[in-house]
Amino acid sequence: MLLHDASGHPLLVTTHRGDQHLTIGLPAIVKQYEQEAGADTVQQIIVDREGMAAEFLAALKASGRTVISILRTDQYAGLDSFTDIGDFIPLYTSRKGKVLREVAPASIALPLPEQKGQSLQLRVALIRDVHRQIPVPPTEEEREYPRRWDADLDWKERMWWEEGWQATPAPRAPTTFKLIPIVTTAETIDPRDLAKVYISRWPLQENIIRDFLLPLGLDTNHGYRKKLVENSEVARKRVALEKRLANVQRWAEGARKRSHNASKLYTKRCKQTKERATELYRLLNNLQIELEQQGMKDWLLRKTIKEEKAVTDAEIEEYQQRQWKAYETSNQEHRKCERYCQEQRKLLRALEDLAASERRMYELDNSKDQVMTVFKVALTNLVMWTRDQYFPASYQHATWKRLAPFFHLPGVVKQEQDAVEVLLRPFNDKQYNQDLEVLCERVNTAVPRLPDGRRLHFSVQVNEVVRPILDVQKRRVA
Repeated sequence: MLLHDASGHPLLVTTHRGDQHLTIGLPAIVKQYEQEAGADTVQQIIVDREGMAAEFLAALKASGRTVISILRTDQYAGLDSFTDIGDFIPLYTSRKGKVLREVAPASIALPLPEQKGQSLQLRVALIRDVHRQIPVPPTEEEREYPRRWDADLDWKERMWWEEGWQATPAPRAPTTFKLIPIVTTAETIDPRDLAKVYISRWPLQENIIRDFLLPLGLDTNHGYRKKLVENSEVARKRVALEKRLANVQRWAEGARKRSHNASKLYTKRCKQTKERATELYRLLNNLQIELEQQGMKDWLLRKTIKEEKAVTDAEIEEYQQRQWKAYETSNQEHRKCERYCQEQRKLLRALEDLAASERRMYELDNSKDQVMTVFKVALTNLVMWTRDQYFPASYQHATWKRLAPFFHLPGVVKQEQDAVEVLLRPFNDKQYNQDLEVLCERVNTAVPRLPDGRRLHFSVQVNEVVRPILDVQKRRVA
């Protein structure tokens, strides 16, 4: 966990298990920093998108802190997810004056899972990247009823089964501008300032880790005692898969029973339909015979029988509809059962693959890490402070790789009653020697003093050692 200030200087670094989530580590490191440094309450926190849990943001807001972060892609779907969208204004432009990115104020409400019906209102700096196009996400209706691959073709072009059919390029998928929604729990914002505050954090954080903390050994673990613990990420996935598997097994069994019952019902209704149809046609035949014996005229007989037959057919149709309804229900539940059985196999495969790829998770004794990290952070800040105060202007953005030769430079320390003289050996590089002379001059101009009050003075050896490499070789021979 890394806590740094707005200039990229590390304030506190702590080490934890690799599966610890940011929502747990962030409040702890801020509280620890405030306790140990005696600093004022941290009012504003800029955090990665891993901290975009609504309940977590609501808790930080309730404690009086302002949080700035960026929405996860699963928390919004295009402009329709935002409200109170203002006018877009230029954020970044090219040298020719062409707008590259533009930003607008907006709002978004995140539901609070633990507080049913409640939501957290966030202000948004909605960045629109003009030069980056992304596919338009499908609507809910399009996901449920996807279009056929040949829906854009006319009826002649759709005859792909005919010999000589020529394929044409598929239509270009609709695209839209890429959105970068930067959010804050503050009540009011300036969208341009909010966007720049968050974007400026990216290089600061990456640079401090890459250029100073890693070269100074931040990724070195100093603990040796360890114990085997559960891999929480794998356990979370396993629980979700097992829960889904149990549900699918239950659904498959239910669909199987319903399909079987519907099949039995279909057989029963088929029998009922046949019996009722036989009975109704028998009654119709008897009626016809009876009317013929009564001497009814032919045209009237035909009309009467036709009317009675229509009534009979309508009743038989009702029986057949009930019969086919059971048939469709049986087929539908059979297809459900098939899908659930297929998903069971996929879930079992996923569980086996998860078990095969699971790596053992060990929890190290990080008490030594915490102590050593304090020294590494102090060393990093000392290097950065020395660079900012005394090095030439060309070293303003110098990393540890460029500064290390100066800190590793050998020399002689002469202690006097009121001063300490540091004689540094020169480099074998003309430009480095010029920078070293400027460094010494700036240190001497500032007149720094040691804790005991003695003045610190830097200089470059010029008389004793003219050729440093030859001198070192000479001393080794001697």
